Amino acid sequence: MVNYQLELQQLVDYPRCRVYRDFIRILMADRSIRTGGSSGLFYFTVLCSYANFRTSYRRLDGISYTVYPGEWVCRLSELTQWFRVRFHHSALAILDGLQEKNLICYTRLGRKRQLVRFSIRGWHRHNTVLDYNCPCQKETGFFFLPVSIAADLIRSGRASEMDVVLDLWISAIYKDNRVLGSQLGPVVYLRNGTGNPLLNYTELSQRWGLSRSTVGRLLKKLSDLDYLSLMSFPGRSGSVIYLRSYLSTMFQISDTMVDKDEVALSLHLNADIPDSDTATQDPDVAPEISVSSEPASVSKPHMILLARKVLQILGAQGLPCFHCSRIRYRLYPLSDDCKGMLEGAGSVRLRLEASCGTRRTLYRFELTLRPITQPEGGSSHVKRP
Repeated sequence: MVNYQLELQQLVDYPRCRVYRDFIRILMADRSIRTGGSSGLFYFTVLCSYANFRTSYRRLDGISYTVYPGEWVCRLSELTQWFRVRFHHSALAILDGLQEKNLICYTRLGRKRQLVRFSIRGWHRHNTVLDYNCPCQKETGFFFLPVSIAADLIRSGRASEMDVVLDLWISAIYKDNRVLGSQLGPVVYLRNGTGNPLLNYTELSQRWGLSRSTVGRLLKKLSDLDYLSLMSFPGRSGSVIYLRSYLSTMFQISDTMVDKDEVALSLHLNADIPDSDTATQDPDVAPEISVSSEPASVSKPHMILLARKVLQILGAQGLPCFHCSRIRYRLYPLSDDCKGMLEGAGSVRLRLEASCGTRRTLYRFELTLRPITQPEGGSSHVKRP
């Protein structure tokens, strides 16, 4: 019997994003997120979520309408409910705006013109069209939304809160080696070619047409609503955004918990090290760590502190022995033969060994420390490996 291993990924160069209809229904029902905006990303996504994959028929007001792939026929009152607007003319104005952008085309039907038939332009290029006729389910399944169209829409006007949620969702990358931090969880990456998901509020305010303060308040609100995890780092590093419930929605697998120190480690961010030697005393960390007496450019207290940070990350990843009272750790620099492999002067390569009491070594890890010179009066930093 042949065994297969399934690897799930969301790649940065994939031109489309899979969007589930039930996820859109959840957003439509969430009244805590505002929809008013001029970019139209949310409205266009809602229309796509109702479009057919196959030819079907819908009977309205005693008349049966044939609905082809990429189309749908609905009442004008239904559109106002989907778009969460009060008046019919507001819903029609939204349709006019999307039609002017050449994204849809629509016509009004019926004796009182209270019915609307809309068609998604380019539907055949991005979504499979099925040949057979069958009723189309509107609450299940998924459709593909082109990333380029979503990017053009989000920049075309002032984004609403719902537009921002969709933009973050469509920009998520998972397990792509070209994007730092994507191995830990679904990280928001704006496809700027750097491979670094670090963002700043100035960049987001320009993208969404909002002020920096509004961006900060909105991200805090979405974090409180469990849509995302916002991790801000000191200095000019920026922030990283991880999406919650993304894996369970996209791949039907359990969502992962992302640790901030682990993110900093994967993004090669600096670790702040206090100048006081008393920083090595951490009552919350139980492991016993012994440090070799061999000379190194990094002080022994700082080496212990960094080792404790790494062990906390390993514990968060599920290292089974981390909380055991019998575990012992030994930290020592590698031989001179390894120093030539390091980049930059003053770098130190260390080995961290974990053993169960006096028994054989269970785990071996290598740490690379790259000290960074700071102006006088500033705190010292150590580059994470």
